[in-house]
Amino acid sequence: MNKTVIVDYDSGNLRSVANILSFLNCPYEITSDKDKILNAKRIIFPGQGHFAQAMNNLEKKGLVNVIKECCSKNVPFLGICIGLQILFERSEEAPNVKGLGIFKGGVKRFREGKVPQIGWNKINPVNNNTLLTQDYFYFVNSYYVEPEDKDIISSYCNYHVDFCASVQKNNITAVQFHPEKSSQAGLTFFKNWLEV
Repeated sequence: MNKTVIVDYDSGNLRSVANILSFLNCPYEITSDKDKILNAKRIIFPGQGHFAQAMNNLEKKGLVNVIKECCSKNVPFLGICIGLQILFERSEEAPNVKGLGIFKGGVKRFREGKVPQIGWNKINPVNNNTLLTQDYFYFVNSYYVEPEDKDIISSYCNYHVDFCASVQKNNITAVQFHPEKSSQAGLTFFKNWLEV
């Protein structure tokens, strides 16, 4: 399949991501079909929603092992917001629900400031990064990931605490912010990712 697939798991921010891809003339399909996802040229797992709801929806659609397999292959995978968080083992948002466990670590709730953090915040890329520049991106998050392996972190952000804003390892890129709502900075990020 020579298309980018946006994973439809009855949640997320599908339309905004689709609009960006359309603007960039990138062929895409929104689907929950296992074969189409497994054979996609690229995969986007968009975000918005609750950790437990996202995992439960993946279970219902039989997509848990599909997403795990996609992450283990050499196919570019982009997780956005909750699409970053579910890649980890656990979350304080749903202590009894297991994440995908692609990466070791968990998801923590902000302890200070107004929660959720809503609005523009500056990210600071680190060495393990090929897609981002220091810029302002749009965030809506009450939680942030804490990877055990700090080497996968590709940028940090500060909201009363320095937290991981994105990760990058092999074929997997995942971000806490919403590039699809981040104006020119988000557009540049999508362009960079589509060229990988």
